[in-house]
Amino acid sequence: MVERPQSPLRLDRQFARNGVPECLHVPHTTLFDNLEMSARRFPDKTAIYFYNAAVSYAALLHDVERMAGYLQRACGVQRGDRVLLFSQNCPQFIAAYFAILRADAVVVPVNAMLLREEVRHIATDSGAVAAFCAHELVGEIAPLVGKTTLRHLIVHAYGDALPDEAGGFNVPDAVRERLPAAGTLPGTRWHDALAQGQAPAPPQAQPDDLCLLPYTSGTTGAPKACMHTHRTVMSSVAGSRLWRHVNAESTFLASAPFFHLLGLQGGVNGVFYAGGTVVILPRWDKETAAQLIERYRVTFFGGPPPMMVDFFSQPDLAQRDLSSLALVAGGGAAMPEGTARLMREQYGLEYAEGYGLTETAAFLLANPLHRLKPGCLGVRTFGVDARIVDPATLQELPQGETGEIVAHGAQIMLGYWNKPRANEESFVVIDGKRFFRTGDLAYVDEDGYFVMRDRLKRMINASGYKVWPAEVEAMLHGHPAIREACVIASRDQRRGETVKAVVVLMPAMRDTTEADILAWCRERMATYKAPRMVEIVDALPRTATGKIAWRELQELELQK
Repeated sequence: MVERPQSPLRLDRQFARNGVPECLHVPHTTLFDNLEMSARRFPDKTAIYFYNAAVSYAALLHDVERMAGYLQRACGVQRGDRVLLFSQNCPQFIAAYFAILRADAVVVPVNAMLLREEVRHIATDSGAVAAFCAHELVGEIAPLVGKTTLRHLIVHAYGDALPDEAGGFNVPDAVRERLPAAGTLPGTRWHDALAQGQAPAPPQAQPDDLCLLPYTSGTTGAPKACMHTHRTVMSSVAGSRLWRHVNAESTFLASAPFFHLLGLQGGVNGVFYAGGTVVILPRWDKETAAQLIERYRVTFFGGPPPMMVDFFSQPDLAQRDLSSLALVAGGGAAMPEGTARLMREQYGLEYAEGYGLTETAAFLLANPLHRLKPGCLGVRTFGVDARIVDPATLQELPQGETGEIVAHGAQIMLGYWNKPRANEESFVVIDGKRFFRTGDLAYVDEDGYFVMRDRLKRMINASGYKVWPAEVEAMLHGHPAIREACVIASRDQRRGETVKAVVVLMPAMRDTTEADILAWCRERMATYKAPRMVEIVDALPRTATGKIAWRELQELELQK
C-alpha cells in the first residue's frame, strides 16, 4: 500500500485569505464516519430532500446500518469486496453508497446510461460480488448475475422514496414508478432487504483501505477503474469544503449524477462531511431545478457550463427567488461570456471554475473565491504540486509556456485497478515525487493561475461527459458494414462538443446509410457516447506510418 502524507496539506500563502487557511488537516477517518458523525450531531435535521420527500439524518443512518447488515449477513460481502451501484440520483443511491462503505466494501459506481455489455465489462473487471440497481435498469444487469462474479442483486425504485402527493413538483413518470407489488423480480427488493433488520459487524475499514473504484475510459479504449482510498477521497472532500466555505447550514442542489465524481463529491461526500442538506434532482430539469432552489433555499449549485447556460436561459427565471444562492461552481468547459455576464448582472453570481479528474477525486485546482479569474482552471489547492512540463521530455516549462499538467497530491488515486501498463504510462517521478500525467495541455499565467489550452489525449467533452474516441471506434468496428472508423469532436451549441464518426464502408455494403449506423449505435452505446453525426467517406487520411490521421480530420471539422 502506498504511504500517504500525515502532515498538514499546505497552500500558497498568497491564496490563503478570506477564510481559507494556509494548511489543511485531513481527518484520519473513513467516509462512512462522516455520515455517522453528522447523524449524531444532527439526528433530526433533514439530510435529503427528494422532490416533496424529506429524510432525516437519523432515518438515513438507520437504513444504512440495516442495509450494510444485509450485505454482510445475506450476501456474504466481506472487507474489500466490490459492490456495483447502478442508479440515477435518489435517496436509495445515497443509502446504498454508505451501506457499502459501512460493510467495509468498495463502491463501484456505474454510469446509469451504460448498456449490458458495457456493464458486463465493469462487473467482470472489478470482480464485483453484489450490485444495487434501479428498477428501470434491471434489464441491463440482471442477466449478468451468475454469469459473472455477481451473485446478488438488490433492486430499488425511485418512486418508493416519494410520498403520494407531488407537492407541486413536476415529477417525471419514470421517477414516480414504484416497484411492482406482485410478480417476480430479479434479485431482492430494497424494502425486503431492509425488513430483515440485519445488524452489521463492527466496522474494520481504515483510512488507507480502498473505498471507491470509479471507471473512466482511456486512450486504449477500455474503461479502467481508479483506485481511491478513504484518505484520497477525504483529502479532496475536506479541501473543497474548506475552500468553498461550506458548513452545516449549507444546502446543495445535486443535479450532477452521483455516478460521476463531480456529483458524488459535491452532492454526497461533501454534504455529509459538513452535516449539510442535499436536494436531489435525478434528471436534469431546469424548471424544477429553479423551483427546488427557491423552495429549499439552496446555497450551493454545481454543474458544468452547458447546464448553467440552460438554467440561466429560462425566460421566466426572474420570477423565481434565487437569493439564497451563495456559490455556483463547476468546470469541464469554458463558460460563455454572455451567460457569465447574465449571472453577474442579474443575480450577482460569479461562476467559480475548478479543475479535477476522476483520478484526482475531482478537486485539484480551483479559483479562490476572493480572486476569481474567468476562463482559468484555478490555482493549486491544499498540498497540490501541479506543474507544466514538456510532454516529451517531462522537463518543467517556464511561466507562460504551454505543456502538460502533471500533479502530485494527497487526493491522487493509487493507480488504475489491475492495469500495470497504464500505471507506468500515467505516472512519472519528478524530484523524488510521484506525479500523475493528466494529458491536458495548459500554461500558468503571471498570477499563478492555470489556463487550459488543449488536450494531449483524444477526449471529447460532451456536456461534461468524457467520451474517448478509441472506445467508440472499437464498438463501431463491430458493425458489419464498417471497414474503418475515426471518431472526432464536432461543435455543438448545447453540448459544447458532440461525437462524430467518420467511417469507410465495406465494398459489399455501400447501401448502408448514416441513419442506419446512428440507429445501430443508439442500441449498443450509452446515449452520451453514441455518435450524433456520421459521415461516410471513401477513405480516411493517414500519416506517414500508416496510422489514421485523426488530427487532420479533427482540424477540418473544427474549421467548418
